[in-house]
Amino acid sequence: MSQQDWMLMHRVAAGEEAAVTELYDRFSSLVFRVARQLLPTQADAEDAVQEVFIRLWQTADRYDPRRAKLVTWVMLIARRHLIDRLRRNAVRGTMSSFEGDPASTSPDRAPDRRPQEAERNVRLLKRISELPKLQRTVIERAYLQGFTLREVSQQLEAPLGTVKSALSRGLARLRERAKADWAV
Repeated sequence: MSQQDWMLMHRVAAGEEAAVTELYDRFSSLVFRVARQLLPTQADAEDAVQEVFIRLWQTADRYDPRRAKLVTWVMLIARRHLIDRLRRNAVRGTMSSFEGDPASTSPDRAPDRRPQEAERNVRLLKRISELPKLQRTVIERAYLQGFTLREVSQQLEAPLGTVKSALSRGLARLRERAKADWAV
């Protein structure tokens, strides 16, 4: 257990500017390298690094040196943030293609597949709309809007287990209906 790391994070939590600078100086290049590997542009990676350090500052009081080294904790926060960012970006792309935006269709896709994909997306949205309300809401928020299940649970003021069950049942129902669609 590193007393220095704990003290640094204690100072960051207190809003001490020198501590935030020290934390940034120690870990920004590592976080940037990982962000650059995962994100499409340098600008995206730079933005993500700033967002990660804001998140680190906001959660600094939760650091426990008995549970993890500081570098491990920083990279865990960075990884979670980057995954959330990738999920949001993917959802935005999916939502555009669901809405039938021709500009959102990637140029490397064969033009003859666009009508099939649009038809499939319309069927999927129709099937989602036919689900019971809770299942529909959970799937829309988790998959189409990019929220985590914990966030959906908080938004709906429902237990996390209930949200997970609704997601599982909803996805199972969609799979059953998709099999029926393919059989036709």
